[in-house]
Amino acid sequence: MKGPRKTILCVCTGNICRSPMAEVLLRHRLGPGTTWVVKSAGVAAPHGRPASEEAVQALAEWKLDLRGHRSKLVSPRLVDEAALIVVMTASHAHAVVAQYPEARGKVRLLTSFGSARQPEGIPDPIGLSLDVYRHTRD
Repeated sequence: MKGPRKTILCVCTGNICRSPMAEVLLRHRLGPGTTWVVKSAGVAAPHGRPASEEAVQALAEWKLDLRGHRSKLVSPRLVDEAALIVVMTASHAHAVVAQYPEARGKVRLLTSFGSARQPEGIPDPIGLSLDVYRHTRD
C-alpha cells in the first residue's frame, strides 16, 4: 500500500441494505492494494443490526460476504474522517449536510458517477424481493 489511507463513507437510511452493499462492492472493486478505506453508515440507523438477508444473499451470489456487517449511525467522527461521502438518494445528502454542514463539499450521489447517471438515486429495497435487491446491487 502506498500513500496515506483515505476514507469513503457510503450512506443510506438504515445501513442494512444499500450502503453496506455499496461498501462491500466498492471495497471489492478497489482491490486489496488500494489506499482507500470504505465504510458505511445510515442517517437513521439503529446500532448493531445485521444486513438484511436479501442483501446478504444478493452479494453472496457474487461471492462477496456481508454477513459480518453491523449497522451504525452517521457520526461526527465518520463524517470528519471521510474524504468522500457517497449517498444513495438526494434526501440522504440533505440529511448529512443538514446535520454536518462542513460535509457539503464531499457529499456525492452514487448515481452521479459513471455514464448511467440517475438523478433519482438508488431506491430502498427493504422488504422487497431478492430480485429487487439484485437490481439494487447491479
